[in-house]
Amino acid sequence: MSDIKTNEEEGKKSLNFIEAMVEKDLAEGKNGERVQTRFPPEPNGYLHIGHAKAICLDFGIAEQYGGVCNLRFDDTNPVKEDLEYVDAIKEDIEWLGYHWNNIYYASDYFQQLWDFAIQLIKEGKAYVDEQTSEQIAAQKGTPTQPGTNSPYRDRPIEESLELFNKMNSGELEEGSMVLRAKIDMANSNMHFRDPIIYRIVKTPHHRTGDKWKAYPMYDFAHGQSDFFEGVTHSLCTLEFVVHRPLYDLFIDWLKEGKDLNDNRPRQTEFNKLNLSYTLMSKRNLLTLVKEGLVNDWDDPRMPTICGFRRRGYSPESIHKFIDKIGYTTYDALNEFALLESAVREDLNTRATRVSAVLNPVKLIITNYPEGQVEEMEAINNPEDPSAGSHTIEFSRELWIEREDFMEDAPKKFFRMTPGQEVRLKNAYIVKCTGCKKDADGNIEEIYCEYDPNTKSGMPDSNRKVKGTLHWLSCAHCLPAEVRLYDRLWNVENPRDELAAIREAKNCSPLEAMKEIINPDSLKILENCYVEKFLANAKPLDYLQFQRIGYFNVDKDSTAGKLVFNRTVSLKDTWSKVKDK
Repeated sequence: MSDIKTNEEEGKKSLNFIEAMVEKDLAEGKNGERVQTRFPPEPNGYLHIGHAKAICLDFGIAEQYGGVCNLRFDDTNPVKEDLEYVDAIKEDIEWLGYHWNNIYYASDYFQQLWDFAIQLIKEGKAYVDEQTSEQIAAQKGTPTQPGTNSPYRDRPIEESLELFNKMNSGELEEGSMVLRAKIDMANSNMHFRDPIIYRIVKTPHHRTGDKWKAYPMYDFAHGQSDFFEGVTHSLCTLEFVVHRPLYDLFIDWLKEGKDLNDNRPRQTEFNKLNLSYTLMSKRNLLTLVKEGLVNDWDDPRMPTICGFRRRGYSPESIHKFIDKIGYTTYDALNEFALLESAVREDLNTRATRVSAVLNPVKLIITNYPEGQVEEMEAINNPEDPSAGSHTIEFSRELWIEREDFMEDAPKKFFRMTPGQEVRLKNAYIVKCTGCKKDADGNIEEIYCEYDPNTKSGMPDSNRKVKGTLHWLSCAHCLPAEVRLYDRLWNVENPRDELAAIREAKNCSPLEAMKEIINPDSLKILENCYVEKFLANAKPLDYLQFQRIGYFNVDKDSTAGKLVFNRTVSLKDTWSKVKDK
């Protein structure tokens, strides 16, 4: 028996229900005291943050208990699958900090699954049905009414065997026949009512080519693949609760007559990740991409892992968020603001502080010597002394944010206004003396005077002023494009809202999406400036534009045109807008 101690005994945080189950199984010696999990995506799209929760659980449980986690692609539908998605899924998992022990594919087991299906036909547990999908669906009955038997249910075994082979020969058309398991058409679980386990698909497979024309259904392939690989804990989301009895039945049939000492996978379900202002169905995400409502799967407005990565989220921030929401047996809608708070919390510890001016107006220090340039020290990250510092040039003409100046300011406006002092961060205290306007009354230039004794280390450097502004030297900065991203949807629960719109208006998913998509989800600012320090910044560098928010370098950025994405603002301003 295992000597595994609970986390409580070790003084750690309390166990979630899956950890408790695994520890109980280990203590009871199940599966030879092994822990083996798998992450089994279908390669029919890019992974989203909901998958990240499953990845963290599957790989995390194996890691926590000294076990094995494999990556398995459930590639049983060649119509929707592609090698592009396979490669993207691998990249996302590794970016999150995990690595698989082995890579498997459901297609690795096509022959074993085929042989198992043949066995079931011979045992009278499966039959070929020639009805249409509509006829089969009509015969299923309802949750309160039993189904009716197919006219082909008692077809002779030899006839089903012959037709099943024809399903894979290429001579039959798609939809003309299916193989069904013979279970119980009156069972209260609709999934037991003679489920389809094979269908004809003539699209070439991305791995097996034209070898197969009959493909197993997910419910038939999934549990058997777990069994073939030696999975001990098959962790699924809650919609698979009703599939679990079928999962277990197929494994019982596969094991029948074999002494395996209960060495079998056990399916356990947890709540999937639902996020406010977010749509995570692969089908809907594909529509967004194909119809050009976003720029691609990695558009920073997308809830895909590659989209969050491009936007500037760190893998640690996603882990932090998933730890906050945890794993339960009931679904809930999690606030997007909670995800953003986890991002801020993490990036605060790792982001390099820099200056950027997004809406510039010129500030001229009239008493500062013309042609003089000073180098000011800028701390890279006050939360991390080991991050060091860099220098930023200071001169007579600076850029500041236009909203940091007000000519006729209210009493509690502690930024730049005539007659008022402010500190220029890392530099001097200055007093505004006036401004210049164009013919339309727009501010063209702001004027001030500096106190040379207020630089850090000088006699008056500790003089207190209420406002501190960031700035850039006009002659020592770089032009940049800044992309401000926001929520893609205007409604808190876009999934339910889309369904309601489609039902009320009998419209397509695309038409419904256009009604609730946020037209301001992306704002592009082209006349921005950033420090010269960022000339060599790279995608995935984590930055804080001081007083503005967290940003990173976009993959579109070049030496001739720097492009930055806003990851998240410094504070949660969305909740205030929502509550108005």
